[in-house]
This record gives sequence, structure tokens and C-alpha cells, in this order.
Amino acid sequence: MEQDDADGSLDSWARFCSLSNELLGGDGDLSVGPRLAPVVADLCTRGLATLVRDYFLHSLEETFRNNAVKKFWQHFHPYCNASPVDRIKFCVKEHWPEEILSGALEDICLEKSYQEKCVLVLVHALQSYEDRTPKRKFKAVDCSSSLMPRYQLMVSSVLLTTLPLSFPEILNVYFKKKLEELNIIMAGSYESDQLGNHELFESSNTSDWHSGMDIDGQDVSESSCLVKNIGKVVRDLRCLGFTSMTEDAYSSAIIWLLKSKVYELAGDDYRVPVLGSVKKWIQAVPLQFLHALLTYLGDSVDYDSGSSGLKSPLASRPSSFPGIGVPSEALVRWHMRLEYFAYETLQDLRIGKLFEIIVDYPESSPAIEDLKLCLEYTGQHSKLVDSFISSLRYRLLTAGASTNDILHQYVSTIKALRTIDPTGVFLEAVGEPIRDYLRGRKDTIKCIVTMLTDGSGGNASGTGNAGDNLLEELNRDAENQENADYDNHANIDEKQAWLNSESWEPDPVEADPLKGSRNRRKVDILGLMVSIIGSKDQLVNEYRVMLAEKLLNKSDFEIDSDIRTLELLKIHFGESSMQKCEIMLNDLIDSKRTNSNIKTSLLKTSQTVAGQEEAEISHDVLDATIISSNFWPPIQTEDLVVPASVDQLLSDYAKRFHQIKTPRKLLWKKNLGTVKLELEFEGRSMQFTVAPVHAAIIMRFQEKSSWTSKTLATEIGIPMDSLNRRISFWTSKGVLTESAGPDADDHTFTVVDSMSDVNKNSIANERLAEYQMTEEEGESSVASVEEQLKKEMTVYEKFIIGMLINFGSMSLDRIHNTLKMFCIAEPSYDKSLQQLQSFLSGLVVDEKLETRDGLYLLKR
Repeated sequence: MEQDDADGSLDSWARFCSLSNELLGGDGDLSVGPRLAPVVADLCTRGLATLVRDYFLHSLEETFRNNAVKKFWQHFHPYCNASPVDRIKFCVKEHWPEEILSGALEDICLEKSYQEKCVLVLVHALQSYEDRTPKRKFKAVDCSSSLMPRYQLMVSSVLLTTLPLSFPEILNVYFKKKLEELNIIMAGSYESDQLGNHELFESSNTSDWHSGMDIDGQDVSESSCLVKNIGKVVRDLRCLGFTSMTEDAYSSAIIWLLKSKVYELAGDDYRVPVLGSVKKWIQAVPLQFLHALLTYLGDSVDYDSGSSGLKSPLASRPSSFPGIGVPSEALVRWHMRLEYFAYETLQDLRIGKLFEIIVDYPESSPAIEDLKLCLEYTGQHSKLVDSFISSLRYRLLTAGASTNDILHQYVSTIKALRTIDPTGVFLEAVGEPIRDYLRGRKDTIKCIVTMLTDGSGGNASGTGNAGDNLLEELNRDAENQENADYDNHANIDEKQAWLNSESWEPDPVEADPLKGSRNRRKVDILGLMVSIIGSKDQLVNEYRVMLAEKLLNKSDFEIDSDIRTLELLKIHFGESSMQKCEIMLNDLIDSKRTNSNIKTSLLKTSQTVAGQEEAEISHDVLDATIISSNFWPPIQTEDLVVPASVDQLLSDYAKRFHQIKTPRKLLWKKNLGTVKLELEFEGRSMQFTVAPVHAAIIMRFQEKSSWTSKTLATEIGIPMDSLNRRISFWTSKGVLTESAGPDADDHTFTVVDSMSDVNKNSIANERLAEYQMTEEEGESSVASVEEQLKKEMTVYEKFIIGMLINFGSMSLDRIHNTLKMFCIAEPSYDKSLQQLQSFLSGLVVDEKLETRDGLYLLKR
């Protein structure tokens, strides 16, 4: 380059720098433009277009950094430099940070707007040069076209490199406060409806909400003005390059508001469905806001426009939203996102409270239905299984929970999870820990049978819920049995079979592949209960014992409900299994008829015999239950001497029975049954219903008012300790008083003199009465299943000990198979593996056997 060209270039460059500084430093004065154009053209002619662009951008950056950026961040320094506690104080301040953020954005955007005009001045200068030199050798067009994008990138870079760490938090606070304010405005006039009334979401309201604001900024409502202010802030932040950060901020604010609304609507009331209200609230508030915001920002693109692109195949585009019409694709995606989060939030909330929900079932059915819909949408069934199993082990499967409570919760769990998952896959996973735990409880079988037969659901108070007992399941099972032919695939015609195949769905991935789906779907509540016990025979035996106890305590022969229950059990377990129980009920029916015939016959006989002395006790007071002992469980017997008058009454009854039912005879079980007594005290009386032994004790005091325990025990024919235990019933009621006797172990019992003494002693012995009643309830007239099993298995004890002497040690299966093989004579071995294990466990407790590594061997 020659000296003249160099001097010219330096001169032009100096003038360009001077004019650039004048342009950038001017307060809105763009008059430098005409003077800058020839200088730029001269520099471009010399091939310095790129240098012109880079210098101008560098000057813009320095000016923007020094004049705008520092001032912009200074607005937020008090918050950024504050401690966490002080930041909370900032957040609760009114009009913070909206006033500071709006003012700061307005100032920096004004500065940026002026600099953009300056950039346009340079762009115009470069384009003027290009227009004058069609054969431009230097491609100044590249500089002019890239100048504005590079400036925008420079602005974003400067702001992001100087960004305080707390600025995203400030944006989050801003959008939270604004959206909360918007929600209050929207729901203010509907607070009484609690967002549960359909009127809240009528199109007349939601459409008015959006129609109150147009893109041109004409405000006609408070909500539209608020959206306009939010939209202006979003637009300014986008202009500065904070697009992604801004979207994250208002997205998190919307999600936060949605989560708060779900918690507010759901709460701890499980009797009201909330999912529908949440979905309507999403359309009424967040979607309306987003629609208005996207429209204000110009981001709303209709489906019908060709620029919308391909829609997600998962998106089911609604025909319209209330007050919106046909939504844009962006709004549909927002709708899907918000609904999924609402489903997931409500699902997590309900799963966390699932234990309480099932406790309140079926009143909590709406909450179960909501949870079902949520899981169908999210597919997070495994979360339910893991969380609920953890709750069960921590809150239910503990030593402090009664077996009745566990069974009731299990039944409710079955019903609730059957609603959520009809295939039974997740019930199978959740129910296994409960079944394993219940198998270790000794009273599980008894409680299950009580639930099957007792309308109170197994609660002694009789206050159980209607759904606690299993009688309804027996009824349902009977109906299914009657309609079984309709479910037989062999009888389904070809058209129905084709329809069934079209509706088939595979099991969830969590299903156990070892269990077929068809078998799993056939599992019902009764089947699950039997699976806990292990064998229906054990359940039938327990039912037989409980039925015998119940029938022996009946005094009115009313067994209609028992007959109905037996018929249902016969349908489920088979007639052969319930044959002995049916005979027991027939005995009650025959007893009622025989009892009536004998009492009528005795009455006629007493009237026709002349001169007969009137009996001390009338035959009308005696009702007898006559049982076929071969078909009843073993009866607990106890020697008892009843008063002579009662004994004569029983003898007359037995003689008449022998005359009518020859050659059968009656063998009285005098310790069984109930006696109704009326005790008189100075003109007043008290009525009691007691066991025969209690009646025999108190009736002895008709002979004399005072007895020693030894003498009374001899008269009644029961052991001394049994007398002391039984007579405490009358002392607890205040009928008898106890005093020291001639010996240390002999006591004297005396009848009270007056009714006042009875009341006084009754109050004084209230606790003793409660103890006595509890003890009496524990006594049974029928041998328990365990006692019967132990008695029946005693005959095999010698065989088992002999085998262990010969073989040293044997496993449970080997002992079981050996007994089945060799014990074929009467009585033949017909016990189950579980029954044998129970008997061997008893021998271990008695220290006759011991176990080691799963093998049984003789105790050393």
C-alpha cells in the first residue's frame, strides 16, 4: 500500500471511530447517519468492511456493558447479597419484585432499542455502498446481514456472563406471585363453590376472561391487564436473550400453583372425587393464562395453519377448550403436560394415604376411582405396590394389631385393589406379605370363619361395617355358580368368541409369569382367604366347631340364618364337606319338634293322674337340644350334681323320650346349656342367664344361707378350684359375700340380706365382674380344632417316635409320606401336611422332639 493510500485509510478510520463514538454516545440523536455513510463506503472500498463491523460491535458491547448492564444488575443487588432469611422478607413484600423487575427491564430495553437503531444506521450505510457498487469486490453484504444477529448474540452473552446466581430465583418468585394473584382474581367470585361446581367453568365466564384482552392491548378487565403486564415482562426477557430461563420460570410457577391446587382440593377427604375438578381448574386458569400469553407474544399457531408441523402421536387434540375454541398445538402440549403432572401429583398424594383410604373403604371409593384413573394415565403401578407394602409392614403387620383388624383391612384391600386392577396382578403382590403374616397367627382360621358366619364382621360388639363380613361374598359366589354355564368357553358361539378375542389384553409387565392370567382373574375373596389357611378342610373343621358352640348355646331353636349360611358354604365348598354340619342343624330342627311333643305329652299325663302332687318345677321350663353325638365335635364334659327337683325333671323328660323314640335313650350333658334364674330380695328381684354350674351353685343356697367351699364343692360334685373360680361370678354380682373359713384354703359364702347390699357389693366388685366374664367367655363347650387334632394324632405319636429311633432324623415330607404308606389300618392316616406340622410343633413344645436344619429328631 502506498503512503497516500495508507494516510487516506487512517484518516477514514479516524473519522469512522469518531462518528461511531458520537453515534453511540448520543442521547437518541441519529443525525450522524448521513455523515457516517461516505466514511463507511470509503473503508469498504479499501476492503475494511469486516474491520468496520467488528469495531462497531465492540464499541456497542463496551457501551452496553458500561451503561446498561451494570445499572440493570444493580437493581437486584439487595436481594442477591441478602441472607436466606432476608430473602424471605423480600418475597413477602408487596409489589416485589414486579416493580423492580419491570422498571429494570424497561430501562435496559430502551438502551438496547437505541443501540439497535445505531446498528441499523451502520447496516443502512453498508447497504448504500452495496447499491452504488454493483460489481462490489468486497462482500460488504455479508457484514450487513450478520450485523444484527451478532449484536443480539452479543447482548445475550454479556447478560449471561454477568448473570447473578439469584436471578432465576427472582424470576420464579415473580411468576409465582403473579399467577397466584391471577388465580385469586379468577376464583374470587366462586370461593363458595370450592371449584367443585360446574358453574365455575361455564363458557360464559371463561370466554369473557380471555375476550377481555386483545393483542392490541385494550384492557377491559383486571385479569387481562395482569396478563398484559406478565406478557410484557416475558417479551422483554426474551428480547434480552432470557427465553429459556423465562420459560423455565413461568413453567415452574404454573406447576407449583397446580400442585398447590391439587393438595387444596384433595386434602384428607376421600369421599369426594377431585380429579374432575382439577382438570376443570387447569382449563379455567393455567390454560386460559397460557392461551392469552401465547397470543400476546404471537406464539399461538393453529392446527389448520401449515406451519404447525407434525403433532405428537400421543396428543389427542380436543375439539375445543372453554373460551378458547380450537387450541393451538403449543397449547395442547401444555394441556397434556399439566394434566400429566396433575395425575402424577394426585396419584402420589393418594398412594401416600392409601392405607387410610382403604381403612375407610367403601366410603372412600371416590378416592380409589381417582387413583385408578391416575394410574391408567401414568402407568406407575409399581410405585403403589412398593409404597403400600411398606405401609402394611410398618402399620398393620405388627404384634399390636389384632387378627380381626388385619383380616378386615385385607378384605378392604382386596376390594379396593380389585377396582384399581381387575386382573389381580398388583393385588397378588400386595397381598402376599399379609397372607404370609396371617399364616403365623394361631387365631386366623377362627377369625375367618367368624367373618364368614357373623353379620357383625367378627366384632364382638356387633358394630362392624356391612362390608366387613364375608356373607356377601358367599352370596356373590353362589350367583356366579348359578351362571357358571354362561362363562364356559365351550358353550360360547363363534361370534362371541371372536368378540372376546378382540377385547383381550395382555397382563402388565409386573405380572408373575408362573401364574396364568385366566386363573388369576378367577381368584376371589373367599379363594384368597382359603389360600391363607392352606386347605378348605381346616376351614370347614373350624366352622363345624364354631357352629356346634353356637347351636349348643341357643335356647330358641331359631337357626334360619345358620341354614342360609350353610347352603352358601355348600355351594362354595361342596355338599360332602358340609354333611356333618347339615346333620347338626337337622338335630336342632328335630329337637324343636321332639321337645314340643314331649312337653305336650308330659302335660297331659300330669293332668290325667289323679291325686298327683304338683311338681316343684314345671316341665314347661325345660327345653332340650338333642344331638347325634357321632356327627358333632367332641363335647367337653364335666361332672355336675344338679338339685333334686331339676334332676327329677330331667329324668321324666328322658323317660318320655325313650317311650317315644324307643330304643334310643338320652344321656344328659348337665354342664352344658343355659339357665334363666330370678333371684328375689325383699320384694325385689334380679334376673340372670347363667351356665348350669352357676345355677347349681346358687340354688344350693335355697337349702341354707351359708356354705363352706369344701362342703359346697362336694355337694355339687366339682373340684375345689373349679368351684372357687365359678362362685366368684356370684360374689362379683354382689349376690354372695365371701369370708374366711375354718381352714386357710376353705372359705365361707353367705347370701346377702337385702337389695342394697347387692348394689353395694356389685359396685365394689365391678372390676372382678369384668375379669370373671372374660374368663367365662374363654371356656368352650366344644373341643377346639387343635385339641381334636392333638387327640386324633396321639395314636400316631408312637409311630413317629419309632421312625425317628430307626432313622435318626427325618424331614416333614418324609414323615408324612411314611405315615400315609404304612398307617392304612383303622384309624388310617388322612391328615394334611399342615396338620402334621402343627402336631409335630406341639411335640417340640412338649420337648419330646427337636428340629435341626429342617429335620425332626428325638429330644436328647
